[in-house]
Amino acid sequence: MSVRTAIIGAGKVGRTHAQVLSALPQANLVAVCGRTLEKAEVLAAEFGALPFANVSDMIRTAGVEAVIVCTPHPAHADPTIEALNAGAHVLVEKPLASSLADCDAMLAAAERSGRTLGVISQRRWIASAQRIRTAIDTGQIGKPILAIATLLGWRSPAYYESDPWRGRWDTEGGGVLVNQAPHQLDLLLWYMGEVAEVSAYWANLNHPQIEVEDTAVAILRFKSGALGNLVLSNSQNPGLYGRVHVYGETGAALGVQTDGGSMFVAGMTPTLEPPYNDVWTIPGEEALLAGWQADERDLFQRIDPIGHYFALQIADFLDAIQAGHPPKVTGADGRRVVELFSAIYESQRINAPVKLPL
Repeated sequence: MSVRTAIIGAGKVGRTHAQVLSALPQANLVAVCGRTLEKAEVLAAEFGALPFANVSDMIRTAGVEAVIVCTPHPAHADPTIEALNAGAHVLVEKPLASSLADCDAMLAAAERSGRTLGVISQRRWIASAQRIRTAIDTGQIGKPILAIATLLGWRSPAYYESDPWRGRWDTEGGGVLVNQAPHQLDLLLWYMGEVAEVSAYWANLNHPQIEVEDTAVAILRFKSGALGNLVLSNSQNPGLYGRVHVYGETGAALGVQTDGGSMFVAGMTPTLEPPYNDVWTIPGEEALLAGWQADERDLFQRIDPIGHYFALQIADFLDAIQAGHPPKVTGADGRRVVELFSAIYESQRINAPVKLPL
């Protein structure tokens, strides 16, 4: 039985999700809500859905059971809370919000309404990313003791000009930390667990036309005692890669390159390279790496690499709400990412390490 679904936010990312929902057996895309009715009408007409400019009206009139929120980051909380209060389950594009206060209000609304809140983190469904989690869970590297997340990308002036909300604190909520890095931050936390302390710096190094940071670096101490390092930047032209590496107490190293060639921009650029495990030194398994990489290249040629992973996560979310259990990526998972980048901002503000939880 399919779930009656809707999109909130009729921009580029909203269209990407509408494409996925329209092809997903678990979903019946029935409505689109935009800032203005005119904007919603354009996207709704393309997918045979009904247009709305009010979230509560849409959920009530179209009988919407689940929505995906695709508005700019600081505008995630209001439509999410309204949708939850109106009785819909909500999946929010990353990050969950641009502030912890918004995250907490969203989680509280989900608790009150008895509805499910999740956040997009579709890179968890990459086989090479899941392989790392399995190796950790089965004790193949012993205790994880060190992790490194690297994102070296590029955002051109045309990117910031493509939408008026980009590059501003009040309408984007931040730069590389808020917009591009949440995928790597989520994987890092998925592998390593809770962070205890952050020491960080951030800067705008070569994007004078914007207000927000294009680069951030941080040193992390996890509650487990493990250490971590972040190097995150939109200042490398062309974009290079996004990677997460985990090192175990046995000396073994595991790595996934989630993005390569050039950083994907929704509605503007394709994904250029397949994700793959770029390092794997578990004794006796080293020779498996070439085969896994060949499998990833083969899959990449046979799928839409953007829609494929979105579809896997959205299907998980819809299946979870029908079965009455949590999705694999919850609202609480999304809050942890926001807490981490909030701590990075705070560390520079006070010029000192920041202890978590905030």
